[in-house]
Order: sequence, then structure tokens, then C-alpha cells
Amino acid sequence: GELLETKANKFPIGVFVGEKLKKFDNHEIKLKKGDAIYVFSDGFSDQFGGPFYKKFKKREFKKLLIEISQLKMKEQYKELEKALENWQGSNEQIDDIVVFGVRV
Repeated sequence: GELLETKANKFPIGVFVGEKLKKFDNHEIKLKKGDAIYVFSDGFSDQFGGPFYKKFKKREFKKLLIEISQLKMKEQYKELEKALENWQGSNEQIDDIVVFGVRV
């Protein structure tokens, strides 16, 4: 029921010709059996929808992850998919959406 966040670097994976390659930070995280790890892009939280055509928001996405975290991973996938469909409605998807989860 607790979410610990490791902040990502604020630069893209790719570079343009002539641009210097930046080094990504490495993080070491101690895990216990039963812990779940989620890696995600900003696509879900940036998706517009809902009754007032607003972004889903990162805070709401993290809250959703906590709510579904005790479910099996396949069930979590279904819940995330359902939440996104309900939020997005008939609105166009505006960005790539990546959510990767694994349980230790």
C-alpha cells in the first residue's frame, strides 16, 4: 500500500547529431518478495479526458497503482486498461503510453 518513487532523469533517451550524450543516473533499490516495480512513461498521466477534458495527472495515476497493487499483474493490466478507456472516452490518444509492472 505504499509507493516509493525514484525520479527519472529529465532528458530524452536519444540525441540529435552533434549533441553530447548525457549519462543517466543509476539507482539501486532493495526489494523484498512480494514487492512490485512499475516503470512508466508520462503518456497515461498526460492523457486528456474525463468530464472536463483534463489530464489524468500523475498524482491520480500513482493513486490508481496503489489501489490495484495487490491484484495479480494480469488483473492490474485489465484495471489500467479499463481506467484509461473510461478516462479517455472518445478522445484521441495524445502520446505513447507505456506501463511496465513486475512482482518480485
